[in-house]
Amino acid sequence: MTTIQPPVRSQEAPPRQTPQKRSVSIQNILFLIAVLLVILFSLAPILWQLLTSFKVNQDIAAIPNVYFPSRYTLQHYIEIFNRRPFLNYMLNSAFVAISSTLLCLALGTPAAYALARLKVKGERIILAIVLIVTLFPYILLFIGLLEIVRTFGLANNYLALIIPYTAINIPLTILVMRSFFQQLPRDLEDSAKVDGYNTWGMLTKILLPLTTPALVTTGILAFIAAWNEFIFALTFITRESMKTIPVAVAQISGTAVFEIPYGALAAATVIGTLPLVALVLLFQRRIVQGLTAGAVKG
Repeated sequence: MTTIQPPVRSQEAPPRQTPQKRSVSIQNILFLIAVLLVILFSLAPILWQLLTSFKVNQDIAAIPNVYFPSRYTLQHYIEIFNRRPFLNYMLNSAFVAISSTLLCLALGTPAAYALARLKVKGERIILAIVLIVTLFPYILLFIGLLEIVRTFGLANNYLALIIPYTAINIPLTILVMRSFFQQLPRDLEDSAKVDGYNTWGMLTKILLPLTTPALVTTGILAFIAAWNEFIFALTFITRESMKTIPVAVAQISGTAVFEIPYGALAAATVIGTLPLVALVLLFQRRIVQGLTAGAVKG
């Protein structure tokens, strides 16, 4: 008697999985090239200025240009400190910039909180005026400020720079801080009121520690604007011992009448920029947090 066996299914071997090769799209390559070109375009003038400050005079005046010199010198840095009180100029700029920055934060922060939380009549009109002042070209205020300086006898006085710098940077402080205050939960303020805090105590003891990124951001922006300002500092301050860095750099002259000291100018520019670079690198995380918070709402 024969038994019928069920048909045996043929077990086919699974197809071999070929390793997938990572394909780099043309768009990614073009995007990377574009980013590198933008970085090169942005950093090339800075690198050129830095290299010029270390070149010897023969390489600076050489034709064709010597882009990457083989000889380096510190003579230009020594020269700017020996010929002029450059350290004093830096201290002048630091005093004016720090003073105006602190005044901006002290005056602009309460105003920003009032516009963000308190019911102020004409709030929209006030915000519109603040925005217009922020976008206003400040060079148009030069004649009016000059008359004010003459009337009150503020020539060759640090107040002639501190007061305009403060007035110019307060609108930006108000806009950034107001956006940050609007993002804070109202429960904090309600809890503080239950605990017996008044408006000023709640602002100084509870809210300000939470707004450190915005304070750092607005403070650094106001500091940079005051540090780099040139027109007001050139006109309102004529005493040599009170000049700021931008004016001092612009007035560097050579040993001869028609000589342009490119090496000394480059060295002075580098020295004047280093404090700003160090400040931004030190607080870069706070700056990013503050700018992001100010751009989300407001």
